[in-house]
Amino acid sequence: MNDLTPTDWALTPKKSRRILLAEDDDEMRSLLVLWLRNAGFEVTACCDGIDLLEQVTEALESNRPLSYGLVITDIRMPWVTGLEILKGMRDYIGVPPVILITAFGDRATHETATRLGAAAVFDKPFDMNDLVATVNEVFESRER
Repeated sequence: MNDLTPTDWALTPKKSRRILLAEDDDEMRSLLVLWLRNAGFEVTACCDGIDLLEQVTEALESNRPLSYGLVITDIRMPWVTGLEILKGMRDYIGVPPVILITAFGDRATHETATRLGAAAVFDKPFDMNDLVATVNEVFESRER
């Protein structure tokens, strides 16, 4: 990571920028939440794929749009993977973009993620500033 801190590029959101985050590693989840919140985003954290699936399914089954503008999820998590969530969400109208993160990124994983419509894929370890910049780009693109 470089020398910038989250406050160096923190933004004041034009409107609520809510992120649903799923990461099964406690330390990584805490770090992601800290950086994203310091950058001005509202973050709801899920501890695994089941927790993420419950959050997503509740809205989709009741024909309500998700109240999140972006989903960030680890790919490999117990029970339900980030790729399975992405694949299941793509058939619904109005679902937010999904950014995937993984410690096991290979060419096939990246190709599958792209084919399923991932907004981006980050291989761990990654620069937090790059993630925040991509998150900003995704929200700005949606707001245009």
